[in-house]
Amino acid sequence: MMFSEKPLPDAVDLRHHLSELAKARSVSPLKGLQKYMDKPGLISLAGGLPSPQYFPFHSLGAEVLVEDQFPLNPSSHPSSLSWFWKLFGSKPAERTTSVSVPKFADKTGDIDLATALQYSMAKGLQPLQDFIKKFVENVYQPAYGNYVTLIHAGNTDGVNKSIMTLCNPGDGVLMSEWTYPSTMATIKPLGVDVVPVGMDGQGMSAIALEQLLAEWDVEAHGGMARPRVMYTVPIGQNPTGATMGAQRKKEIYAVCVKYDVVIIEDDPYYFLQQGEYVPKAERVEEDVVVHKDEEKHFVASLAPSFLKFDYQGRVIRLETFSKTIAPGSRLGFFTCNPMFAERLERQGETSTQAPCGFGQSMVASLLLQWQYPGYIRWLRALRLQYKARRDFFIDCFDEQFSMRRSIAASGAHTGAVVYEGSLKPLRGEKFAASGKTLFSFIPPSSGMFIWMQLHFDDHPELATLGTKELEMKLWTALAEAGVMFGPGAMFSSVNIAEDAGGPGHFRISFSNAEYDELKKSVEIFQTVIRKFFKDL
Repeated sequence: MMFSEKPLPDAVDLRHHLSELAKARSVSPLKGLQKYMDKPGLISLAGGLPSPQYFPFHSLGAEVLVEDQFPLNPSSHPSSLSWFWKLFGSKPAERTTSVSVPKFADKTGDIDLATALQYSMAKGLQPLQDFIKKFVENVYQPAYGNYVTLIHAGNTDGVNKSIMTLCNPGDGVLMSEWTYPSTMATIKPLGVDVVPVGMDGQGMSAIALEQLLAEWDVEAHGGMARPRVMYTVPIGQNPTGATMGAQRKKEIYAVCVKYDVVIIEDDPYYFLQQGEYVPKAERVEEDVVVHKDEEKHFVASLAPSFLKFDYQGRVIRLETFSKTIAPGSRLGFFTCNPMFAERLERQGETSTQAPCGFGQSMVASLLLQWQYPGYIRWLRALRLQYKARRDFFIDCFDEQFSMRRSIAASGAHTGAVVYEGSLKPLRGEKFAASGKTLFSFIPPSSGMFIWMQLHFDDHPELATLGTKELEMKLWTALAEAGVMFGPGAMFSSVNIAEDAGGPGHFRISFSNAEYDELKKSVEIFQTVIRKFFKDL
């Protein structure tokens, strides 16, 4: 192994975590025959495979951006000057190179459509598998030796397969008190319950997790056994944008070992680690420092994956190309112990089979063209692009509102620097809400979202409408004014009572809109929230 001087241990036996459904899976009868397909000279008449001669695609090609299309100097990002290109019509040219996938390969091992578009093994195309295996070894550096990588059809598919492999009806899954709603929607129809865990400024709290598991009372939880599975989005935590550091991951992993919990690490935003936000007035231009080994330096600068501390093989890591290449590729991969991988592969054989051959062939061709150093170069610049977007968006709030900084002393933001927003008084306006904190947020250190807390404490309708309805009333007013945020209540893993008091929330994305649209959205928000709190 590249980063280890002594042999790493194998994963421990965790087969007692398999669901009854996973235990019952056997090798798909037809898929089981495919292990013989590579036998030289074999004439296969067993499967119902269409002839590649009748595939209407002669070749598949694309013009792809070069790996250094975007700069490593944050001050020279083309996107940060999008207003300039619109005004003068001279946007920098995109530099491209060609990739092409033929129907039939010239030599064994190359990607071709005859293989990519055929029925194939659930683990995916071999060249892509090889690239991923090496990538995981270099970047995530698992702490045990016999880990396996397995291709899946994106992290949503990966979550579904993981839950079905590990959980039985009536089980509970540990999740942060604010979490990704699609995962909650995935598990509930399976008869699996959400078990909320407290948070602070780094995401899930190890102290809250330890206390919950140590004090678990089966009777108090309706007969539910102590949960054996934890789900987490540790980097760019969805929705809060928190980044879980190495020490916190070590602490949580130790708790999971103590209570025999398997960790599902859903990490789509891993390479969008942007660092702390610095206000515009305090920002200085960063110099590009050239390091002897840029790839190693970049990897070392990132908060590590749970895999780096996983010496037992109790982490199922979900990786996706959705945020680094394209969501429509519907392509990602598991990294986990061999026993879990084998059960996940059996599930894939009778559900998705292999991920889409078009997506696999294009993504694999791109990665093989870039090679490992080229992909790392792409990722280094990509996170700076999102950092520039984040900084610009938060700067817009600073222009439209009076923003104050404080340290959160309680709740899901504990210990983090919080930016509190209040309205700037208009000339001649007598407005009681001008100096009040109406919203607050922690600038995200990773990911694509701002998690905004709405301070409804003094709103006259709070007592009659409650937090959830008041949140939706403001959300509707914003939508009617032309800007849409994500309603916060859907991200709660704790049931919110209709008459609950306290703050509401919005999840706001800065990842897709043009810069002038981001600026306009904050201006609309300022107008709408001023009217919404007018009667204070």
